[in-house]
Amino acid sequence: MNARPEQLAAPTRLDAYRAPAWRVETVELAFDLAIDTTEVTARLRLRCDPTQTQPLRLDGENLELLSIALDGTALAADAYRYANNVLEIDGARDGSVLETRVRLRPAANTALEGLYLSGSAEAGFLLTQCEAEGFRHITFFPDRPDVQALYTVTLRADRDRFPVLLAGGNPDGAGELDDGRHWARFVDPHPKPGYLFAVVAGRLQSIERDYLTADGRAVTLKIWAEADVIDRCDYAMDALERAMRWDERTYGRNYDLDVFHVVATHDFNMGAMENKGLNIFNAKYLLADPGSSTDDEYRHVESVIAHEYFHNWSGNRVTCRDWFQLSLKEGLTVFREQSFSADMNSAPLKRIEDVSLLRRAQFPEDAGPLAHPVRPAQYSEINNFYTATVYEKGAELVRMLAGRLGREGFRRGMDLYFARNDGKAATLEDFLAALGEANHTDLGPYLAWYAQAGTPRLQARGEYDEARRSYALTLRQHTPATASQAQTHPLPIPVKLALFDRDGRMMPLHMDAQTSKAATETVVVLDTDESTFVFHDVPSAPVPSLLRGFSAPVILECDYDAAELALLLRHDPDGFNRWEAGQQLATLAYAELRDGAPGHALDAWLGALSDLFARGEVEQALLANLLTPPTEVEWAEREARVDPARIHALRQQLQRQLAERIGAEALQQRYRTLAGEASAALDAASQAQRRLKQRVLELLCLIAPDVAQPLAAAQYDSAPGMTDRLGALAVLLRSDAPQAAAARAHYRQRHADNALALDKWFTVQAQVPGEAALDRVLMLERDPAFTLKNPNRVQSLLGAFVRANPSGFHRADGAGYRFLAERLVQLDALNPQVAARLATAFNGWQRLEPGRRQAARAVIEDVADRDGLSRNLREIVANVLKQ
Repeated sequence: MNARPEQLAAPTRLDAYRAPAWRVETVELAFDLAIDTTEVTARLRLRCDPTQTQPLRLDGENLELLSIALDGTALAADAYRYANNVLEIDGARDGSVLETRVRLRPAANTALEGLYLSGSAEAGFLLTQCEAEGFRHITFFPDRPDVQALYTVTLRADRDRFPVLLAGGNPDGAGELDDGRHWARFVDPHPKPGYLFAVVAGRLQSIERDYLTADGRAVTLKIWAEADVIDRCDYAMDALERAMRWDERTYGRNYDLDVFHVVATHDFNMGAMENKGLNIFNAKYLLADPGSSTDDEYRHVESVIAHEYFHNWSGNRVTCRDWFQLSLKEGLTVFREQSFSADMNSAPLKRIEDVSLLRRAQFPEDAGPLAHPVRPAQYSEINNFYTATVYEKGAELVRMLAGRLGREGFRRGMDLYFARNDGKAATLEDFLAALGEANHTDLGPYLAWYAQAGTPRLQARGEYDEARRSYALTLRQHTPATASQAQTHPLPIPVKLALFDRDGRMMPLHMDAQTSKAATETVVVLDTDESTFVFHDVPSAPVPSLLRGFSAPVILECDYDAAELALLLRHDPDGFNRWEAGQQLATLAYAELRDGAPGHALDAWLGALSDLFARGEVEQALLANLLTPPTEVEWAEREARVDPARIHALRQQLQRQLAERIGAEALQQRYRTLAGEASAALDAASQAQRRLKQRVLELLCLIAPDVAQPLAAAQYDSAPGMTDRLGALAVLLRSDAPQAAAARAHYRQRHADNALALDKWFTVQAQVPGEAALDRVLMLERDPAFTLKNPNRVQSLLGAFVRANPSGFHRADGAGYRFLAERLVQLDALNPQVAARLATAFNGWQRLEPGRRQAARAVIEDVADRDGLSRNLREIVANVLKQ
């Protein structure tokens, strides 16, 4: 059954788009700020489209209207109507000035949308979150991204309670008022939509740095946080400067205001927000120090800082015409962020990290009832549209275009895109047109990727003709139907490839009877259902290395045998494809274990990896990745009937056999060597050393826990930083070591006052696999530090349990499903966005084995039948129930 249709929001459709009948030329806002009640006065200069005759309609939610005037005259009660979150006004004309005054209640705003309180009433501060439709919670406005205006913002507040007053744009004055109050004004010279509006007010401290842009503008960079964490912002400042320099060099983009503010908060629904000149960050993506941040978190801080800064051009200066174009800013900016991170760190390892995330988060989304195109035809609740498909798959589509055009061609296209659309609200068609025109290329066929849901399957079959010395590679594509699209069509799929001889050497590639010296790598494009590509002058049967660098977001199905994959695992110089060969070989080995069928894959995988481990020639971080098989989530995607407990057991068995093949003595010796190099340094070599050391310790614990557990306990006690400390704690907890309880208690006490470090304490326990996980989560909910009101804390415990612990969440008795349903209802009353995102954990329930499938369905239907659900949660639940 489905959620009652009368309770679902009427969908917004892409094909129903119309330009706004009313625009806003200038906005003057004045805030009288206080914790319990804040008053906002707005003065809007209106412009109307003479071709449209609609009355003036403005969005407004949870606003107490105190006064309203049009062109200086207070409106009578019958001259306007405020109902169903829409304010309709009679008598407005082109050039009219509308003035309204409304009252907000920040402290009561638990949804964290619009203006709200972060922290306690005594010590917290006020801030805003307006993407996607939060500005309508602040004042009446045509709250859509294609309405761009110039903003002047004046903030007034008690100086003692709110000594810091910030808004987007350039500072334009400040001063004192009566009764201990003060004011500050900000003017933004760049037109922007309401979703990029921001204010912050409270007791904050800052660090700052002077910066001179490549085009000569002097800029003050300021990062703000509460006093107890301001000393953890230095790394973010360094990362910001690196990102600004990189964008100047790589895209020619310079910052365009006199000041750039970044603010940290512990209460935030998003990761961060790119408000023009005033970025607001979830603290976990801004604060970093060796004692409480892992290597992964340092990289995340760097990448998120870059992401939000890059939005200044790909999202702010050029914004979206409507929310269907969301990937125009997010997918593009994720690609820019990924490119930056690859340049700052290791490109192969970054590619592995990005593809792993795509497979864990986006591929399951594409394969389940929540599947949707990067640009869907319709949506009901826009906040549910911030998905891995829009972000991660959207970035892969940009990567395909960049690969098609080459580095210089893509830069030419981006220059034209920014120049042509600066200050405008653009579409994906505008983006592809600029890239294509700058390179005299028709990129129109790639638009089909944005309109089709599902992950294409790419089948590859090779045939060698010894007599003709030719190799024919046949590629075939098919995209399975999804809940929203019954019919699919061929897409242009660029396949980057190389051919290897049986000694592991790359062969020169000759196509179309070419015999001159050729490159050893090329790209072919499959844009039909099937096509064959013939290579000539091939001296022996080759081994193809396909989708090098993951050149397209598809699932590759190739007729490799185990020996061929082992050859690529041993010899491919493309770090990503070497790892990919190992992942495919591990999957074949997993299938042999699962089916009890004899084969060569397991022995080939074990042999290749034990040999690479012994030789010590592979870079340490890459070796750690090679020694890690695909996740349980990835293997579940390949199962017709998913039994998470069995998948977990088989993966453990596979890893145990790997550890046994390498040998306990070799693992212990390598661990001690790596442990002797321990430091808290953040350079790439030190991070790689820590990554490999952790993986070696995990493997050793599978076959020699009596040896590994004391090593893990010693590592915990002497850890120079959080990466080693948290890794050791994870090993102790997962192996149920005698030392685990003491380490767990010590960590809790040591980091009692560090919210982000405490989040990790919840997460590492929620991810311990097995049926006992639910009891552990219930116990952790009783910890005084746990609350449903903080999104980070919810995700650290509940999110980690339902998304990253399949064997624990998918208990055979359905208790995990009932637990999640209860928490969803509780969360929905507090913060619908968090509830809706957590509910996506039910995606894919239809492929569970019959017992679990029945239990999950009953629970989901029960939630769907509840009265009073938010439109956020109701849409997700209704979609999850689709077949």
